[in-house]
Amino acid sequence: MTLMLLDSGSLWYRAYYGMPDTMVAPDGRPVNAIRGFLDMSARLITMYSPNRLVVCIDGDWRPSWRVELFPAYKANRLEDPEGEEESEPDTLSPQIPILLDLLDEFGIPMVGVDDYEADDVMATYADTHPGPTRIVTGDRDLFQLVDDQRDIKVAYLAKGISAHDLVDLAFIADKYSIPGDRYALFATFRGDASDGLPGVKGIGEKGAALIATHFESVEDALAGAFSADSRLPAALAKKIIAGEEYLKIAPTVVNCARNVALPDLDIALPKPPADLSKIYQLKEQYALGASVDRLISALKW
Repeated sequence: MTLMLLDSGSLWYRAYYGMPDTMVAPDGRPVNAIRGFLDMSARLITMYSPNRLVVCIDGDWRPSWRVELFPAYKANRLEDPEGEEESEPDTLSPQIPILLDLLDEFGIPMVGVDDYEADDVMATYADTHPGPTRIVTGDRDLFQLVDDQRDIKVAYLAKGISAHDLVDLAFIADKYSIPGDRYALFATFRGDASDGLPGVKGIGEKGAALIATHFESVEDALAGAFSADSRLPAALAKKIIAGEEYLKIAPTVVNCARNVALPDLDIALPKPPADLSKIYQLKEQYALGASVDRLISALKW
């Protein structure tokens, strides 16, 4: 009775960079991201046998409420109009509408909510729907959702599908030397350069791990710093105090929202349609070959 949540952007970027760009449709347009996404989805469905499946999509990859709190949030990913370097041709974006059309024909639920990231959608599903839950992503931010008691784990694709890690609290504890349920607190202090989040100035991974080991929340850590708690070296306490203003807003930016208004949608694994002709038409039109067949097989149609 497993719920599988697919981090769409993470998967199609991984597919795009992991599959050769020689995979093209008859009209010459690349389809490597489409084929890779279908192949990965088929393998994951076969591995985990979910009975519920949602492809989670960014309604906004820079939600206004996060940017209002911290204007630099993901600003590092914006294109620089003054930049002199020539950007690579964008051959991923044109593939996304085709992929979404195909998933729609398969009847696979796709959910994105305005002004929320896919992470927030996944967090809300994981929080409000019964497990077991498997969150498929290449993004370690989602480690904050792991919950052994409710059997919520992250299928972490950093090493690829075949060698991926199934992340539980013990994995987090072993990798970062922190209590496994304090990843978000650890990330708040450490920061995340890929999201333009600096963390608290001067506190790196080791300092963040020490804080997360001894304190349960930002408020606890600040109280410890101000009271000269013996568990905090004086230099580290000074950095925490200096970062007080950042720490007022960082948890809201770093933590996934868990109260997204999800649509009332049947998320059961889709049953075969009476007519597969539209799927086969798209398969032929874009030369998707065995990738479509693998997904059909994984769904046991």
